[in-house]
Amino acid sequence: MKLKSFFEIDINPDRVYGLDIIRAFAILFVVAGHGGNLMESETYKYIDLFLFDGVSIFFVLSGFLIGRILIEIIKEKSISFKVILNFWIRRWFRTLPNYYLILTLVVFLNVIFNKIFNPFDYYKYFLFSQNLFHIHPNFFPEAWSLSIEEWFYIITPLIIFILIRVFILSVDKSILITVAAIILFTTLFRYYRFSSLFIDNIETWNSMLRTQILTRLDSLMYGLIGAYIYINYFNFWSKYKVQLFVIGLFLFTLTKFNFLNFSQFGLYDCVFSFSVVSIATLFLLPYLSLLKNGRGFIYKYTTIISLISYSMYLVNYTIVLEWIIIKIDWRILANFNSHIALISKNVLFWFLTIFISIITYKYFEIPLMKLRDKLEIK
Repeated sequence: MKLKSFFEIDINPDRVYGLDIIRAFAILFVVAGHGGNLMESETYKYIDLFLFDGVSIFFVLSGFLIGRILIEIIKEKSISFKVILNFWIRRWFRTLPNYYLILTLVVFLNVIFNKIFNPFDYYKYFLFSQNLFHIHPNFFPEAWSLSIEEWFYIITPLIIFILIRVFILSVDKSILITVAAIILFTTLFRYYRFSSLFIDNIETWNSMLRTQILTRLDSLMYGLIGAYIYINYFNFWSKYKVQLFVIGLFLFTLTKFNFLNFSQFGLYDCVFSFSVVSIATLFLLPYLSLLKNGRGFIYKYTTIISLISYSMYLVNYTIVLEWIIIKIDWRILANFNSHIALISKNVLFWFLTIFISIITYKYFEIPLMKLRDKLEIK
């Protein structure tokens, strides 16, 4: 096998290029943000000017893509527990194998190199409950967002099922009530946290508001709103795609640079900033979801980054940054030339993140995604 073919990734021509663009940007924002740990704060502050909340973008995009699948399944096959179970099987074969692979590797590394590490203390990570009611632990910190996604997959179809089967509501009403209830509950819960806690630093804001399941489920609901509009009001979705895209970019800029001068850790920052970023992402989707094709060098590598984005998210911080880059003794190179040491750290960080992600995607993710088609419950 030639080296090129070993790393070559096939691109499905039916992929929606616009959604690959936003997914690629989201993961690049995340990885670049984590890479800031390798830089002096004075250097990183200039890079941070171009970085947005990649995880929130992922949430809305997931809500849109998975929401479309869910709505189309319910409308085509009606809703039953068998339909929900098949939906879960397909989602879990996409998300769980990679997650459990990296989680197991992280546990294994700690068992070997950390004498006081007890793997049984971290069983909640295997159930996605480590940040359900509590602050997310420092162990495998990027797992917080995956818990939120998994609970979205579980909760959303179950609520819709109950509304349709028990309360005899239509599919559309059930979806809208589910979306409205979760957005309202989550927003009010953030307000409760804001009003009852003293939040005056980034660590408290992050642990009590940004990274807990009950404070962030609404982000995926905004994506589900997009899926509902796409399916039921496609003419509106396509007619105003440019205007909504411009508004979305404006909202991102407004939130990033705080032109309205909201106080740090105030009501907006703690309660509504998450909603605004989600709405901003939602407004980008009509234009990007209808941008079907691309070509050339930029198209190819944007799509590849999009394809390996899940693996990049899982490996870049704990595996590459904490277990490889930080473990290397850079003092000799830093004493020789600090700038070369800084560049070397970052180049190696990005190279290993992309290299490991390509291997994981091609030889682990793809085979398992092919297997899931054989496991549908008839």
